[in-house]
Amino acid sequence: MRKLILFDIDGTLVLTGGAGLRAMNRACADIAGNAEALSGIPVAGRTDRVILADVVSRLGRTLDDRLLDHLRERYLVHLREEIELPGRGVKAVMPGVRGLLDALARRDDVFLGLLTGNFEEGARLKLEHFDLWRYFRCGAFADDAADRNALVPFAWERARRLGLPELAAQHTLVVGDTPHDIACAREVGAMAVGVATGGFTSAELHDSGADVVFEDLNDRERFLELLDR
Repeated sequence: MRKLILFDIDGTLVLTGGAGLRAMNRACADIAGNAEALSGIPVAGRTDRVILADVVSRLGRTLDDRLLDHLRERYLVHLREEIELPGRGVKAVMPGVRGLLDALARRDDVFLGLLTGNFEEGARLKLEHFDLWRYFRCGAFADDAADRNALVPFAWERARRLGLPELAAQHTLVVGDTPHDIACAREVGAMAVGVATGGFTSAELHDSGADVVFEDLNDRERFLELLDR
């Protein structure tokens, strides 16, 4: 039986040293002159569209399609610069990620994808910086929906177009480091796999409803055992 594994990016696969946050603040400064527009707005596990909607609302405006397109364009311009800048916080691939992705890529019963709150182009910029984008054949992104809980079906449809047979929900694994990742898996009956490498502890991920939680992805054999259940 084939398995679709959908990975979150920030805090799960990589740390970008705050490049995304800085790029988004710069985009908001371009539009509204506020270089600290995201101050006090929660970002972990939320989609870029929801984050920007909160920023714009606080500025007394509505995030219509035209403004969204403009902010996304400016954000991506700044992210291309910020992701390359040295000495701006920790930039790293999370423990165990490369080894696990290599092991999964060798299996013919696994289809790798992304499920992330990033815009698709932002996801590509972040992962290409670490040479990880090449592992993933499709994904679901903030471009598809503001509500993260609506994203898994987009990934299913794209995987089907690339030849993955119709899957039962329980043959999809959603891997992420926040309760938002857990919630979007449970929304559709997928397996929710928590990784405590972001801002939430193993206990908090368990309490949010994760089916299984890893301290990090160094425990490759245990992860692979999930595929053989």
